Amino acid sequence: MRLRQIALVGKDLDAAKAEIVDVLGLGQDYPDPGVGHFGLHNAVWPIGDTFLEVVSPMQAGTTAGRLLDKRGGDGGYMVIMQIDGDMAGTRQRMADLGVRIVHQTDRDDGKVAYSHLHPRDVGGAILSLDVMVPKDRWEWGGPDWQANVKTDTSLEIVGAELQGDDPEAMATRWGEVMQRPASYRDGQWVVGVDGGEIRFVPVTDGRGEGLRAFDVKVRDPEAVKARARARGALDADGTVKLCGTRVELVKG
Repeated sequence: MRLRQIALVGKDLDAAKAEIVDVLGLGQDYPDPGVGHFGLHNAVWPIGDTFLEVVSPMQAGTTAGRLLDKRGGDGGYMVIMQIDGDMAGTRQRMADLGVRIVHQTDRDDGKVAYSHLHPRDVGGAILSLDVMVPKDRWEWGGPDWQANVKTDTSLEIVGAELQGDDPEAMATRWGEVMQRPASYRDGQWVVGVDGGEIRFVPVTDGRGEGLRAFDVKVRDPEAVKARARARGALDADGTVKLCGTRVELVKG
């Protein structure tokens, strides 16, 4: 099971795109037409062979729009995991765990399939479990996503951080869903995934539970911070913040 994509929600898609591309040094984005079904438009960038997405509402009454209102602005939206194996079996296991699926799809004879899990049943954010065959395929990045890869600055997404009132309970639940053990390390609850980790921390910013941060492996963290500072996207504590979400920089 691998962390393959992080989705953020922003009120102004064009503004978020300009800032993200500049600070993280990304290539061309892909606008996924499939999100129109949810009343959204979006941009998806490859970072190595992982992906960053920003969605933005185009109409009233969307889930993303309600999240913008609930959390007081732009922020984290979804964690997308790539899983191996049988989606039908995964969906049955979710039912056995009492986890509702709020949306699902199957395409291309099951070679592309996903299940969006209800955030109230897992906590923190929408968790999506996705199957792609072959494994290096990624439908949400577009048919030619490899042509948009630019790794002069950013190399890959390697982690995510969720906040909640009970981090231990949230970590335990995510661990059950992902069939990975939750452990307490360096003052945080952590669930390890292929190539990275998901962390769980207390709410400290008054915004309620949600996707607080994601980790990006970069070539030169100080250069990324300088770009963020020029954009007004560097917090007083030296943390990059894009689309209302902290970006933890990992030296690559």
